[in-house]
Amino acid sequence: MTTKDLCLKHLVRPSSLSTLAPTIIVLHGYGSNAEDLFSFSPELDDRYLILSVQAPLDMVPYGHAWYEINFDANQNKFTNDEQAIASRELVHQFIQEALEAYPVNPQEITLLGFSQGAILSYATALSYPGLVKNVIALSGYIHEPIIKSATTQENKVEIYGSHGSVDQVIPVSWARKNKDYLAQKNIAYTYSEFPVGHGVCPPNFQEFKQWLTQRTNWN
Repeated sequence: MTTKDLCLKHLVRPSSLSTLAPTIIVLHGYGSNAEDLFSFSPELDDRYLILSVQAPLDMVPYGHAWYEINFDANQNKFTNDEQAIASRELVHQFIQEALEAYPVNPQEITLLGFSQGAILSYATALSYPGLVKNVIALSGYIHEPIIKSATTQENKVEIYGSHGSVDQVIPVSWARKNKDYLAQKNIAYTYSEFPVGHGVCPPNFQEFKQWLTQRTNWN
């Protein structure tokens, strides 16, 4: 399948279905690119349509980012929230365009993000209730300043979150705060920790794969 000219560059793994397909939209982490998480594709059911999206900001000498990460004089990390919100809107636009360009089942869309891509997946799904069915957030956390104001519409999204217990990039304590935030919004949330750093180990992959399979309607 030829890649369509949408608002963000992306890679495509077509679905084997001849009808509208459950779709996974993949958002990579800081300094990576669309090819990174696309490596998961061969291990996922061939009925999924997979769109791996590349972040808009070019990094030097290579790689891409959804928004800049900066440090103050004491080496405290902070994000460029304005850029993050702009990227959130680009992801929202990309999903709308993908619905027109590809055989996407609008009732079966999953956002799968790692690290910065996970943070953006949370922000997009929580800002736009009804936009996606599932979120798989790997090694990320909920960053409230980049989420749109509360809406009266109930958000029925289901979320799987995971984190490395010895993550040296994003502290696991940040991810543990997600549970209370999502409980307040009555959002179904499954969370696991694995004895790894900032990455996805095989048991983690198998767990979120099974979680998604159980929630996919192929009809």
